[in-house]
Parts: sequence; C-alpha cells; structure tokens
Amino acid sequence: MSESLLSSVVVVLFEPQDPVNIAATIRAMKNMGVTTLRLVRPVEYDVVRLEGIAHNTMDLIERIEHFDSFDAAVADCIRVAGFTARRRAAKVRVIDPKAAASELLEVAPEGRVALVFGREDSGLPNDVLDRVNAVVNIPTTDHASLNLAQAALIALYELHLAAADATRTIAPPRKDSPPPTNEQFEQFFTDAERSLAAIEFFKTRFPEHIMRTLRVLTFRAAPNARELSLMRAMAYEVVNYLKRKA
Repeated sequence: MSESLLSSVVVVLFEPQDPVNIAATIRAMKNMGVTTLRLVRPVEYDVVRLEGIAHNTMDLIERIEHFDSFDAAVADCIRVAGFTARRRAAKVRVIDPKAAASELLEVAPEGRVALVFGREDSGLPNDVLDRVNAVVNIPTTDHASLNLAQAALIALYELHLAAADATRTIAPPRKDSPPPTNEQFEQFFTDAERSLAAIEFFKTRFPEHIMRTLRVLTFRAAPNARELSLMRAMAYEVVNYLKRKA
C-alpha cells in the first residue's frame, strides 16, 4: 500500500496558550490522518492531561516537536499555508481551506507542507504571515472568530477529503434487504386499496386517481422489500381490525 499524502503534512501551532486547544488539535489530527505536530513556544502542558482530553492519541503526543522560532518550525517545508481571520491591507493571496488543501497536496509528494495556526488571542502576527505561501481564511459570518482547534479541524477535514483518505468504512445494515419485485408492489397496492376502501376513504374521491397517486409516491420513495412488507402489513391490519370490531 502506498504511503498517504497526509504523511507529508505538518500542523504548526504558533504560541498556543491553552493545553486544551493543543489536545483538541491532536484529536482532530488523529481523526483526519495527520500525525506530525510542531509547537512554537507553547504554554507548558502535561502529556497525561493531553491524552486525557484527546483519548488514544499518545502515539501523536509522543511525537510532538518543539521549536523556538517559526522559521525553524517550517524550515524543511516546501509550501506553508497560514490560517487567519484577519483581512490584511497588503495585497496577499487569500484562499479558502479547500483550495489550500488542493495546493498543499499537489506538492506533498515532493516534500513537507505545513498548516499554521496562531495564538488564541491574537492569531498569527504579520511577520509570520509574511513568511507563508498562502493566507487562508475560513468563510464565516461577520463573527469570524473561530476556536483554534475548530479552525484546525476544518483545515484537516478538507485535507482528508482531498487526499481521499476516508478510510473508516460505515458498516452496512445488519440485514440488508433487496429491492421489492413487481409482484410484491402489486400485492401492496391491492392491500392498500382494500384498506382505503374499508375506511371509506374513496367515498367522495375517484379511487383510480387516488391509487395512481399512491403508486407514484411509492415508486418515488423506492422502499426496499422489508419496508414495503411493513407498509403492506399496516394496510392489511386496517382491514383485519375493522373485521374484529364488526
């Protein structure tokens, strides 16, 4: 099996101030298949507490890399995307997370690429934004302040999709049911018409028109055989109930 493009992705947190956000970012990374986290002058934290918040992620926590400067943290990266909620006056290129994912993964086979996120209180400073290849804004309402880990999750989700690494499969229904046969459809319509007649639903209506509409609705819903069987049983029990009451 070939190595995932996400193995080339680095997440850089610039001066994170809250261990909870570090842990939540690690959890997002684990969910989305990214394994390398670099911290630039982070707040002090306890690895046990990180793992307590981001369960079953000690493999990522033990690999956290620490740096004293932003330049050192991205020195080996060939493409760097900096996330910010601010629109700068300078004519920098601003893209969204989906475009950032596409651009980063395009060059990921050639070397490291980085997603960079700033402090919780002030984001990325201008001198860091001056050093990134692209500035990324996450589309929001006028309330553009996202939590650090929320922003990281959105960015990592787009990367995960772009890399086609959605490896967790959803289990099929326990008892998958086949589509109904034409005979089963006709049995249902027969019982449905009988039950509607039993409750005098057709008293002031045209049965043919009602049944034609019911057919259209049923075919549009495309029930499987089990679902159609349930609908038929409901119609059948209407007639039986009325017989018992009589």
